[in-house]
Amino acid sequence: MTPRTLAPLLAVLALLAGCGRTGSGERDPGGASSDLAGRVQADGSSTVAPLTTLAAERFRERHPGVEVTVGVSGTGGGFERFCAGETDLSDASRPIKDEEAAACREQGVEYVELHVANDALTVVANRANDWATCLTVAQLKRIWEPKSNVDSWDDVERDFPAEKLLLFGPGTDSGTFDYFTDAVVGEEGASRADYSASEDDNVIVQGVGGERGGLGYLGFSYFEQNADRLKALAVDGGEGCVEPSREAAQSGRYVPLARPLFVYARKESLRRAEVRAFLEFVLDNAPALAEDALFVPLTDEQARRARGALDAAAGA
Repeated sequence: MTPRTLAPLLAVLALLAGCGRTGSGERDPGGASSDLAGRVQADGSSTVAPLTTLAAERFRERHPGVEVTVGVSGTGGGFERFCAGETDLSDASRPIKDEEAAACREQGVEYVELHVANDALTVVANRANDWATCLTVAQLKRIWEPKSNVDSWDDVERDFPAEKLLLFGPGTDSGTFDYFTDAVVGEEGASRADYSASEDDNVIVQGVGGERGGLGYLGFSYFEQNADRLKALAVDGGEGCVEPSREAAQSGRYVPLARPLFVYARKESLRRAEVRAFLEFVLDNAPALAEDALFVPLTDEQARRARGALDAAAGA
């Protein structure tokens, strides 16, 4: 069973009863239950969606009366629905913004932030690119900053060929866009506009994979699933070149592009047994889910804090 099959942008994945095996080492705090029923609605980040989708498939195997739907409208789009009270959960590849939190308050939506996995945001080039292996944060900033006139690889480094630089990346509604611009350019949302943007990471994969001079950035799991088409570049954050990996992200060596991934839950929704049971399943099985969804698992301390936050929000 694969976690990587996503519906097109803005589509909702209605997860029907699964027929595969649960992952090794999986736990279900409530055990199989034919009494648990209802619907759990999630939307948000296309980066986090594979983990939530996989969790939903496995949870429904044990609780066939619960339908979990996972939308992929981007972190920003997910928060819009969440703060309007339309969804129970919001997948996010960045923390909620002040203005989004204010929108939730205006609508009386209280929530809890749950750290569910880690990611190594990955700078990718075309597999035919045999000149670049590592880029510094300063070089990435010159490429991506507003009004950048870097349009050829030899503009990045003199020894690189005069190959046209074609850029692909997330759209402005993406948490990945927010995180990258803040970490690399130094200001969230600050980016050149003349690049091919999409909220669907698969479009970025196709773009970079189809252009010899292509360059883009996306979540590590998307790179791993497309390593036959893409080349991951190491990043020098000031302490030498570090390649993206689960180990580098968890150890803190992969700076500044290692990041946390979240699921936000409405406190009102936690009063429903099916929502709380689903989130308990996610957190109790977070290491296996992260590994199988090709993310970086939480550390033990991160996992304890996440479970404590859920228990406190649910009134346990």
